Amino acid sequence: MEEPSQSDVVKDLHRDLARKYRTHGARLRQLWPAMGPAQRGMAMKAGTPDNIVLKHSRDVSLGNVCKVMPEWNLRDITAPGSDLLLRILEHRATTTLEAQYMAGLDGGPGDYDLIVEMMRTRNLQHVKSFRDCWTLFMDGDLYGNSYELLKDKEGTLAALKPAIDAGVCIPQSVGELVLTRQIYLLQCLNIMIEDVLDVASTTRSQQKLPKRSPDAAATAISKLSIKPSAPKLDLPALRDMALDQKASLDDVLALTCMEPVVLAHLLNNWFFTRPELVADEKGRKLPAHTDRFISAAFLDTIHNAVKGAAVWNYVCRLLEILKSSASKFQRDIILQEISNVCHLEYTRVQGALKRQVSIGGRWFKRVSNTYDNGNARIILKGKPETLAGGDQQLQCILRLCQAEVTASKAVDLLTKLDELHSPAPQKRDDLREGVIDALGDLAVIVAFIQSLSPAISMPAFSRKKGQRFVTGAAELETELNKVKPELDLADFAVPIDNLLEPGMAVAALKAFDEFIIEKTGTKIGFLYLDLIDDCITKLHEHLEMQAQREAAKETDKQAEYIPFPPEPSKEPSARVQERRQKEKTRPAHSSVYEITSTDLEAVAAVQAPPSPLEPLKVKSATAEVFSTLFGKAESRGSVPWVNFESALAELGFSVIPKFGSVFTFFPPESMAIQKPITLHRPHQSRIEGYLLLVFARRLNRLYGWGQETFQVC
Repeated sequence: MEEPSQSDVVKDLHRDLARKYRTHGARLRQLWPAMGPAQRGMAMKAGTPDNIVLKHSRDVSLGNVCKVMPEWNLRDITAPGSDLLLRILEHRATTTLEAQYMAGLDGGPGDYDLIVEMMRTRNLQHVKSFRDCWTLFMDGDLYGNSYELLKDKEGTLAALKPAIDAGVCIPQSVGELVLTRQIYLLQCLNIMIEDVLDVASTTRSQQKLPKRSPDAAATAISKLSIKPSAPKLDLPALRDMALDQKASLDDVLALTCMEPVVLAHLLNNWFFTRPELVADEKGRKLPAHTDRFISAAFLDTIHNAVKGAAVWNYVCRLLEILKSSASKFQRDIILQEISNVCHLEYTRVQGALKRQVSIGGRWFKRVSNTYDNGNARIILKGKPETLAGGDQQLQCILRLCQAEVTASKAVDLLTKLDELHSPAPQKRDDLREGVIDALGDLAVIVAFIQSLSPAISMPAFSRKKGQRFVTGAAELETELNKVKPELDLADFAVPIDNLLEPGMAVAALKAFDEFIIEKTGTKIGFLYLDLIDDCITKLHEHLEMQAQREAAKETDKQAEYIPFPPEPSKEPSARVQERRQKEKTRPAHSSVYEITSTDLEAVAAVQAPPSPLEPLKVKSATAEVFSTLFGKAESRGSVPWVNFESALAELGFSVIPKFGSVFTFFPPESMAIQKPITLHRPHQSRIEGYLLLVFARRLNRLYGWGQETFQVC
C-alpha cells in the first residue's frame, strides 16, 4: 500500500463530501436556517483543535490560515440569516475539483486565483521552492499530480506551454498551496456536516455520555470484604474465571450489535486510532476524516469483538477437556494449546493498547509500507525511559506496548502502575478512557496467565506445537483483510454518528452480514465457531493417537510428542463453497456470535438465566444504583463506582482487586448462583453512557437481575 499523495487525499475528501451532500443535503438545508449563531459557532468549533476558528476573514491569530481559507470564519458563516455555509457546501460538493480550481462561489476567484492573490498581496509562500517541479490541475487521474523535470527541460516546457498558458500547469510551489486550500476546506466541510447533524438533529439517539458532575468522596469500598490476594486456583475455578471473561466479551459483542450507541462508540474509537494516522519517518500521515476508511474500521470493530469472544470460548473448551484428561502426555498437548491461545489473546489486547497510546504520534512512528496483520506497523521512537522523561506512569505504559514484553514481564509493570496509582489516583484519571480500557483488558489476560501457571504448570509459548487455532485465526484474519477494501457501508455509517439515526445501525449490520456471507460463504461468527469445532475435533483425534502410542509403548517412559497431522491446504474458492454448503444445514439462530438484532434476540432468549424468585430488599441508595443501571430511559444519569461497590457490599459480595482497574466480585454463599463477576472500574470512576448497558447486561446474564429485582425495604 503506497503512501497517499496530496492529490489522492483531495480526491478522497471531495468524493466523501459529494456523497454526504447527496445523502444529507436536504436535511442540512432544513437544519441550518433554524440554528442560531451560538449553535452554528458550536458546530464550527466542534471539529477543530482546541475549538479555535478564525473570528473574521483577516484574523491573523492562526497564522496563514486566514490567507489559505479566509471565508471559513465565524463572522461570515454564523451570522443570523446567513446561508453562506449552504452555498459553499453546494459549490464544493456538486462541482468538479477543476471547476473549483478555476472559479469560486458565485463567479468569484477560484482556488488558483485566490492563492496567487494572497501570494502577491499578503506574502503567502510555500516553505519549499520545488525547483523544476510542476503540478497539473486537469480533470481526471492527473489532477493534482506533480512532476520534476530531470532532462530536456526546454523541450518539455515547450510541450507544456498550452497548459501553462491556460493556468492548469503551474509551479509546484503554487500548486501545493492550492491543494492545501482545497484539502483544508473540504475537510472542514466534511466535519461540519457531521457536527451540524449532531448538534441539530432531533431524530438521532441521544444516549450519550453525560457531563460528569463532582461527587463527594465515598468510602463504600470499606464495606466490602476485601480479599488482599487471590488464592491458588484449582481447575474448576480457572474455568469459572475463563467463563466470566467469555461472558463479558459475549455481552460486549451483543451490545455492539443491538445498541447503536455502543456500535458508534466502538467504531469511532477504532477509526480514530488507526495506525495510518501516526506519522511515518517522513512525517506523512492520512487525514483523520477520509471516509473511505470507515467501512474498513467497521469490519475491524466487529471482527475484533468476535475474535476476542471466540478466543475465550476456545480457552473454556480446552479447560473442560483438560479436566477429564489423566495422561501426562495428553495433558501436555492440551496445555501447550492453552498456552499458545493465551499468548494470542495477550498479543491481541497488547495491540489494542498500542493503538490507544499511539494517538497523537508523540511517542510512536509508523514504518512506511510495512504491515502487521493488515495494519500499518507502528513502533516506539526510542527507549521508553528516554521518551517518558522521568514520568514513571508513562514509562510503564510504553514498556507494556513493546512486543518483547511478555505476559510474565507485564506482571511487574502492571504492579508498578498499581503502586503509582494507589497514593495518587488522579494520575490514573488523567489517562485517556481508551488507554484505561485497554490496560484493563491487558490486566485480565495477564492475571489469567498468572493464575494458570501455578495451577496447571503451563508451558511456554511454542511456535512449533499446539498451533492449530493460532494458525487458523491468522488465516481468517488474512482472508478478511483481503476483502476489507471492497466493503462499502457509506450509506449507513458515514458519518459514523449517522448510525444513531433510526434504523441505520440495523441496516449497516445487515449489509455487513450479507457482505461477509458473499465473500467467505458464511457469517463472521461461524468462521470462528467452525474453527473452534474443527480444532476440538482434531485435538480429540490427536489425543486418541497419543493414547494408542502410549499403550503400544508401555515400557518406554520417553514417549514422543506427536504433532498434529498436517492437512493439505484448500483453494480459497473450494473453502468458500464448502462453507456455503454447511450454511444450508445450520439450524436457525445457532450462533452466539450473531450480529443482526433479530438473530441476537433469539439467541438471548434461549440463553437467558432465571430471575431471582423473590425481590431483593435493599436500602434506597442501593435501589437507586440498580434502577439507574437497569432503567430504560436513554438519559438515565450515571452511577459513581463507589456507589456501585456499596450496593454490592450490601448484598454481601466480597472482592479481589486485580491489576489496576480490574476487580472480581464474589457473591455471598446465600445466593443461588455462585459465580464471580469481573468488572473494570471505568474512567473517572463513573459508570455512564454505554457502560450502563454493559454493566446491566453482565449482571442480568450472570445473576438474572433486572429492573424488578430490587425493592426498598
